[in-house]
Amino acid sequence: MFREIAMIAFVTFCTLGSQLMVKRAVTLLALREPVPTGIHWLIAACFSPYVIAAVAIQAVGFITWVVIVSRVKLGLAFAISGAFLYILIAASSWLLYGERLQPLQWMGLVLVSSGVLLMMLAGKPA
Repeated sequence: MFREIAMIAFVTFCTLGSQLMVKRAVTLLALREPVPTGIHWLIAACFSPYVIAAVAIQAVGFITWVVIVSRVKLGLAFAISGAFLYILIAASSWLLYGERLQPLQWMGLVLVSSGVLLMMLAGKPA
């Protein structure tokens, strides 16, 4: 099961990295003069090197995910990845972009993660 957990962590970090890259891309678009709007914004976003890299990273993560769900229950794999992703995204957004969550929101993330740990303790590989 260690290998599967490592693969889930890899997919989680692929998703984290790609989401941070997308955020960077749209942040840079907002700094352009003039700011693109409508279809021009969409085209600029799609051709952003950050978005292209994000899609490539997600593709690698998706290929790994296909292997994971062939070995682990989907609900368990998704719960593990999702719960850790929520915490990692919140922490990374705080560190990199200055985005803040309220204490109640952090408590919600802790509750979700605790539920995932309970699922992991009772779960067995598929």
